[in-house]
Amino acid sequence: MRFDGRKASRVKMDHRQPVNLMGSDGTWRRSCVLLDVSQSGAKIEVEGTLDVLQAKEFFMLLSSTGLAYRRCELVWIDGTMAGIHFITADCKKKAASAPAPAEKALQSK
Repeated sequence: MRFDGRKASRVKMDHRQPVNLMGSDGTWRRSCVLLDVSQSGAKIEVEGTLDVLQAKEFFMLLSSTGLAYRRCELVWIDGTMAGIHFITADCKKKAASAPAPAEKALQSK
């Protein structure tokens, strides 16, 4: 199902799907519920404080053992809801290959 303005089709969860967020350094963990998901991101409802999400980058653990996970970055927060983007190797390659703003300015001169 496509929601308005979305780049990728999202699947809305019929049942509460519990997942956990964990800091990339492993120092924090939060329980949350997966509300919808797509190939590029998800919408979650976080239990407890959201201040740890200010770290911008974290893992979403999809299994209780932590063997299934996605590397994520925060996109938006609204109350207890948050939007996250899944970080892929392709995203990192594109960011690394794109010239920095200072490099663009030098190239245009």
